[in-house]
Amino acid sequence: MKVRASLRAFKQKPGSVVVRRHGRTLVINKKNPKWKARQG
Repeated sequence: MKVRASLRAFKQKPGSVVVRRHGRTLVINKKNPKWKARQG
């Protein structure tokens, strides 16, 4: 999982979903599980 200041590039990839868990913003992707990121 990458820790990024901005998730804009990750949420534009096909199949990605923006999720909020425990006060953190995460991007997870079912099509390519390698593309995971968290903000902050």
